[in-house]
Order: sequence, then C-alpha cells, then structure tokens
Amino acid sequence: MIKKYLILLLFSLFPSVSDAGWFWQSTNAEKTGNRYSQSFYAVKQVMLDKIYYDHRQTLYCNAKFDKFKQIRELAGFKLPNIRKVDFKVHDISTEELQRKASRMEWEHIVPAENFGRTFNEWSVGHKNCVSHKGKHFKGRSCAEQESEYFRYMYTDMYNLYPSIGAVNYLRSNFNFTQFNQRDKVNNLFGSCRLKISHNKVEPDDSVKGLIARTYFYMEQTYPRYKIGEPMRGVLKTWDKKYPVTHWECERAYRIEKVQGNTNKIVKDKCQDKGLYWDSKEMR
Repeated sequence: MIKKYLILLLFSLFPSVSDAGWFWQSTNAEKTGNRYSQSFYAVKQVMLDKIYYDHRQTLYCNAKFDKFKQIRELAGFKLPNIRKVDFKVHDISTEELQRKASRMEWEHIVPAENFGRTFNEWSVGHKNCVSHKGKHFKGRSCAEQESEYFRYMYTDMYNLYPSIGAVNYLRSNFNFTQFNQRDKVNNLFGSCRLKISHNKVEPDDSVKGLIARTYFYMEQTYPRYKIGEPMRGVLKTWDKKYPVTHWECERAYRIEKVQGNTNKIVKDKCQDKGLYWDSKEMR
C-alpha cells in the first residue's frame, strides 16, 4: 500500500508524460553533460586561457587572433554586400558588421536556438521574465534567467568554437548542408571557404567532420535535442569522410580535463588513433 502511494505521489509531480520525460532527460544530462559552469562569460575566458592558449585560430577561416580576441589581417577575406545576399540577415549596419569582422567571437556550432526552443522559457516565457518596464519577454534571455539546464547546455565548451564575429553573425542559426554543383554557390567571404545560401551553410571540408561530431555529441549528451532531417544524413557522411584530426582530439582532451565530462563521440575515435592526449602541459 505504501509503495502504491509513493508511485502515485511521483506521477503527481508531473502534469504530463512529456514533463516526466523531461525529468529523466535532465537527470541524464546531469550525469553526462556539462556541470562545470553556467556562466557564458566565464566559460569564454576559460576557452581562451585554458583550451586555445596555443591554438588561436578561427574555425571556418583559419584567421589568427590574439589574447585580446582581435583578428589579425586575413589575406583575401572580404565581407559580402548584405543587401544582395539570398539569405536572411538580421538588422545590422555595414559599419557594425565591419567592426565584427575585426574581432573573434565564440560560436555555438549547434545554435542556441536549435535546442533553446525546446525550453518553455524560450518558446513561451516565464512568469519571472519581466523587464524593468513591466513587459514580459521570452527567448534566450528568459531561458538563461530561469533554466539551469539551459545554462549548462548553453555553456558546454564542446559546442563552442572561435569564429570571426561577422562570420558568426551571418551564419546565424542556419543548418549545415552539402550544396550541389548545380546550386552554383560561391564562397561568401572571399578566401574564407564558407558558403551560405537560402538559410543553409556549407563549411570547408577541413571542418566538416568535427562539425558533424559536435552535433552528435550534443544529441547524445542532451536527449531533449534532436538533429533534424535531412541534415542527419549529411552529418553522417561528413563524420565518415572526414576523420578526427590531431587538434580536434587535443581540444577534446583539454575540455574534458577542465569541464569534467567526456565527449565519447570524439574520444573513442581519437583513442583508436592514439591521439587522445595533450601535447602541451595545461596552464
């Protein structure tokens, strides 16, 4: 009888089956995901000082940056005319975009919106999400304010890579794809081999594998996030075609030592190649 009442009490804590599922997913994430920091500001500094201290190079364009996150001149890099592109560009001036081109920003490979919209705080809002003017708000700001689980996902270092600010901005939350030759899509940033067209993105071959494995890590680690179709097929192809590199393995090793959880998607492949180690002592 006591056992029966305990079971009824447990289910009474959840208003629906989906909510109960969220509980178990959250518990799993607490065991396997980021539990190091909920502060995006703090994590960005850790990435700069502890992970990228000797590899200050952006993901898409291989642009060098210094300890102040300033981009060094990149030969052949140019910004597109944002009034003539065939994809959505959020409101920004040419001058502001140019300023963003001179600095490094930390990009979420799996965009925050892609997993953020699975949170009620993002999609609907929360009673506590009220501005100083008394206006209710939702989205990223509300999710950051009210959801611990979101904050851990948002600050997971495995999902963060350095990017030229302007590139990060124009990539937005677009999904990755493999353009066909008949699509006739050219590099958007001159010498930087990144293509964006019709709200889709194709990076250079050199980073396709690690991008795929980042998506698979996020899905495996945080079950509330699911990769959409047909992008899953593209990512599977990239994962097989473009194997782990020395830096991808070393980066994952360093993050594990700092953040505490393992990226098994990358670690298993790196260990098979004998690459899972840090070539330089952690600072």
